[in-house]
Amino acid sequence: MKTTDTAASVPAESGASVSKVDMPSAAPAKEKKEGNVLNVFSRGMLVLWAFMVVMPLLWAVMTSFKDDSSIFSSPWALPDKLHFDNWARAWTDANMSDYFLNTILVVGGSLIGTLVLGSMAAYVLARFDFPGNRFIYFLFIGGMSFPIMLALVPLFYVVNNMGLLNTIHGLILVYIAYSLPFTVFFLTAFFRTLPTSVAEAAFVDGASHSRTFFQIMLPMAKPGLISVGIFNFLGQWNQYMLPTVLNTDPDKRVLTQGLVQLAASQGYKGDWSGLFAGLVMAMLPVLAAYIIFQRQVVQGLTAGALK
Repeated sequence: MKTTDTAASVPAESGASVSKVDMPSAAPAKEKKEGNVLNVFSRGMLVLWAFMVVMPLLWAVMTSFKDDSSIFSSPWALPDKLHFDNWARAWTDANMSDYFLNTILVVGGSLIGTLVLGSMAAYVLARFDFPGNRFIYFLFIGGMSFPIMLALVPLFYVVNNMGLLNTIHGLILVYIAYSLPFTVFFLTAFFRTLPTSVAEAAFVDGASHSRTFFQIMLPMAKPGLISVGIFNFLGQWNQYMLPTVLNTDPDKRVLTQGLVQLAASQGYKGDWSGLFAGLVMAMLPVLAAYIIFQRQVVQGLTAGALK
């Protein structure tokens, strides 16, 4: 019996024949329609989320250039003119310049110390097998889950007994200890993704462990260092609990303490424009750091999945 390649036709009510091969074409069209609906919904949610995040920031920046009467009479209107004296008043009269300097010293010193110590510890835990390796690694992970509220009272007495209370370097050491668990956890996973052949080639050429780490492995871990550095910068810049307990000297207050003091003092004086100017000053470094390094942050977070 001979067979042909012609598909059998199915009679329709109208008398025309419909090929069976053409029938499944309706399924892709339906899937495409559902995909378009899902894309519209997801994009709409992203636009709504972006609006909810950006609008308070824009409103704070806009309000920082208004005078006090315009803030209450027309809170959503644009300023009639740019009142730069609000920023000057917050910078000088409210001592925001001193708070900025103290914060830069504390966060800069603690960020460098955290990255150096954290990367060295993470490299050893990721690349070397020794007794107690996993135990030390899980100790760092346990430090991430330890509530800082429970450590405030004993931490105060420890810092006081060491003579580091109300000092910049004492606060730097506390910030480093506070940020090390997450830094070691993040960088340990990142160092495990780096190729071992490069380090082995360096050892064959006669490089020491320290030289291999600082000249070869550490530059290769640059995306991870930038990512964890941004996270630590955000956490340390916005830290309020630790400096409030360990730094009671008015001359050594950091920016978060200064903003609370500014809110308390300006609230009684009614200088709301100066308060918003100080708030925007505190937000600008964080926004600038993320905008500049956003690509490196994404690369560091996805490097382990791509390699």
